[in-house]
Amino acid sequence: MRQPVLLLAMQAAWSCLCRATQHYPAAWGHYDVCKSQVYTDEGLTWDYMACQPEAGDMTKYLRVTLDPPNITCGDPPETYCALENPYMCNNECDANTVELAHPPELMFDFEGRNPTTFWQSTSWRKYPKPLLVNITMSWNKTIELTDDIVITFESGRPEQMVLEKSLDYGRTWQPYQFYATDCLDAFTMDPKTVQDLTQHTLLDIICTEDYSRGYVWKYDKTVRFEIKDRFALFAGPQLHNMASLYGQLDTTKNLRDFFTITDLRIRLLRPATGATMVDENNLSRYFYAISDIKVQGRCKCNLHANSCVFDKEKLTCECEHNTTGPDCGRCKKNYQGRAWNSGSYLPIPKGTANICVPSIVGPVIRQNVSSLGVANRNQECKCDPFGSESDRCNGTGFCKCKEGATGPKCTECQPGYLWNNGCKSRVCDELLRCQNGGVCHNNLRCQCPAAFTGLLCEKPRCEGEAAGCGDPDSGQAALRLPPTPLLLLPLLLAPAWAAPL
Repeated sequence: MRQPVLLLAMQAAWSCLCRATQHYPAAWGHYDVCKSQVYTDEGLTWDYMACQPEAGDMTKYLRVTLDPPNITCGDPPETYCALENPYMCNNECDANTVELAHPPELMFDFEGRNPTTFWQSTSWRKYPKPLLVNITMSWNKTIELTDDIVITFESGRPEQMVLEKSLDYGRTWQPYQFYATDCLDAFTMDPKTVQDLTQHTLLDIICTEDYSRGYVWKYDKTVRFEIKDRFALFAGPQLHNMASLYGQLDTTKNLRDFFTITDLRIRLLRPATGATMVDENNLSRYFYAISDIKVQGRCKCNLHANSCVFDKEKLTCECEHNTTGPDCGRCKKNYQGRAWNSGSYLPIPKGTANICVPSIVGPVIRQNVSSLGVANRNQECKCDPFGSESDRCNGTGFCKCKEGATGPKCTECQPGYLWNNGCKSRVCDELLRCQNGGVCHNNLRCQCPAAFTGLLCEKPRCEGEAAGCGDPDSGQAALRLPPTPLLLLPLLLAPAWAAPL
């Protein structure tokens, strides 16, 4: 059964096609109508508009995996003590008893229960070996974030943590934000807050100490990735000037990509200790516990769909504008009369649909354009020699672009490509940065330091006795589903791999 994920907000308008449709974006840019019929001097015709699904709770549609897979408490059963009181030891975890089990799905259940439900890790019984956990959330779909990511801890908030994102279904990862009680010590980064950012530094990856200091279990238990505050840099503190934000999202590709993900990963590196010294005689006080994770967003449909459905465990855009694909990322068959392009928020309030137009087919049409086709085959259309297959038009009067290229003359690059004598697959830029001290070369590849390798310098070379690489108990093993090339390193090496970006 197909379950609608995001409802069409103006279904009533469709019941009367002759009614003029007002199209105003809601607070978060909900362009809710893809097309409407209007009367013109020529009669009844379609008016096409940019459109996108309504934002909603995306945690309903994710798959969660943990690494190490046996990091959840309860097997064997274990008793925990309170961080603030080492003599209060009445928290029991037993995976074989429903009332005492704390599986990963409890991070995403509906809150309001009494007592609160939560996922919990094993205790730090192998101290001083780091207690490392990867929590990976996968959608198998490109989504756009529209609100703060909020993680609520039942335990004390971790003293060191990294939030990461993937744009390619977990093949590569980039940091979103670092969290620590001491950013300089943990990640060799100066501490900052989102309030320190400007329009020009919006894409900077920062380390914040706001969510890690002090006896945090007595006060706020949440850790945030502040998306609204970043939106406010363009739209104002109350987000009243959304037109400014739409304009920036429309014209600055890296900005839109910044809020786009296929996967999220929480890397827990050091639990709350509540003191400078760890009590080695009572290690059951130290663990991670998360009661809730909030991820608000929408399916990315390239402004070619106003609804998204969850069918057979998969999210898919219901594409309009003669487009098709999971993200409406290509033109339908027989609608490839011009190169596909995403919709545009501008001009406000309708945007630009950039619909796919029919290919030139049929005997009557061919007869009308046959002379044009002959002329095109014999004239240069000034198609770019690097971006197109030929400098001459094809039979329909358009340049035939190479992979990654688009535009009338094949001089523009599709998302994920960068112009370098043609459109080359982009690896690194101000958003997709090289890690571990690597240097981005021509936006196309990372030059890695000697100790690291990988597309983004994300992998330690693991030569000799380097950092216990490959130890399955170290928490460094890559996730099985989906594959995660970025390995966890022990805390003692954190300054080496977390150099300032």
